[in-house]
Amino acid sequence: MPRTLHSHGRPRRAWLWLPLLLLAMATAVVAWGALGLASGRQHGWVALLVALESGLMLRLGGMRPGWGRAVAAAVATVLVVVAVQWAIAAGHIGAQMGMAPWQALPKMGPRFVLTLSQLANTRLDLWCLALAPLLALRAGR
Repeated sequence: MPRTLHSHGRPRRAWLWLPLLLLAMATAVVAWGALGLASGRQHGWVALLVALESGLMLRLGGMRPGWGRAVAAAVATVLVVVAVQWAIAAGHIGAQMGMAPWQALPKMGPRFVLTLSQLANTRLDLWCLALAPLLALRAGR
């Protein structure tokens, strides 16, 4: 099987993008969720950092540039935003019931999480959450 080479002669790391992206997504959910639970705020601005991080991880992992990489960065950003909104809501509701956030996560339905997120996010948070996938599209190209 022939090796794919960059123009400068080094082997292409075409497979490394997926583990890097998954690691970045997991750490972003944990860090952003912990920040939100510790401060009692949503911190929507972190979504913009997640968008930049997603694009960077795909570049560093060797994924080919183009729409595929841009869409992958945007999808990863949306998944992190949803996971964080769910985790923060579960952390607050779970604490009231004497549960840890990871125990409350599977007990919450999507409509309940959506309602809690709409109540908790400020207008600035919502703008940042809406702009993050667009920034990820740009960062991923």
